[in-house]
Amino acid sequence: MFVQLSLRKNASSVRYAENYFFAPNILTQCQHGAIILVVTQCQNEMRCGMKIVVLMASPNTDGSTSVLADSFARGAEEGGHSVEIVDVCKLDIAPCTGCVACGYEGDCVQHDDNELIRRKLLSCDMVVFATPLYYYGMSAQLKTVVDRFCAYNSSINRRHLKSALLTVAWNSQDWTFEALEAHYKTLVRYINFEDMGMVLGYGCGTPSMTMAGKYPEMAYKLGRSL
Repeated sequence: MFVQLSLRKNASSVRYAENYFFAPNILTQCQHGAIILVVTQCQNEMRCGMKIVVLMASPNTDGSTSVLADSFARGAEEGGHSVEIVDVCKLDIAPCTGCVACGYEGDCVQHDDNELIRRKLLSCDMVVFATPLYYYGMSAQLKTVVDRFCAYNSSINRRHLKSALLTVAWNSQDWTFEALEAHYKTLVRYINFEDMGMVLGYGCGTPSMTMAGKYPEMAYKLGRSL
C-alpha cells in the first residue's frame, strides 16, 4: 500500500511512503493541512501473506513427515499465506563436490534441479525444512539440498528468510533430536534465518502413530500462528 501525501499550500508537493496500513480508500486531514490519500494496492493489505516454501525431504511420500507438512500448510493457508510443498526426493540434485567454482555466489558446475530450488528460495519469504530423523540427522536428500546452498550463499543470506523445522522419529528419548536441533539452529545463525519454531515429533514411527498424537496439531498451530 502506498500513501500519497500532499500539502494544501503546494499541490505539486507530493511524497510517498510505504508500509502504512489504513483502511482502503480513506481521505483524511492531518496536521498542517496535509491530506493523506490512501491508494489501495490489494483488497486487504493486512491479509497479504507470506510466500512459504516447504522442502519436503522424506522418500516416503505418504509418511509421517508428510502428515506434519500437510498440517503446517493447512494452518498457514488458513492464516492467509501461500504454501508450496516441494518434494526434493523427486528432484535430480547431485551432492556438492566442494569445488567452490561458484565462489559461493555464482553458477554451479552441476546443472540439475538445484537451480529450481535456488529460484524458489530466493523468491519466497519463508522456508520450512521437513525431514524424518535418519541416524539422528536430517535425511540425505535434504542435506544434499542444504549443501548446494553454497552456490547462492550470499544471496540467501541477504534474504533474511523466516524458517521452521518439522521432523519426526520413531525414537522417543529426550535426547532424540539434539543433533538435528543443533544443526538447524546453526543454519539459522549462519544463513541469517529468523526461526519461527520447531515441531519435533517423538514416537512417530508410522503415519497412524503420528496422526494419533499431538504433533499434527502442533504443526497446524505453528502454520496458523505466522
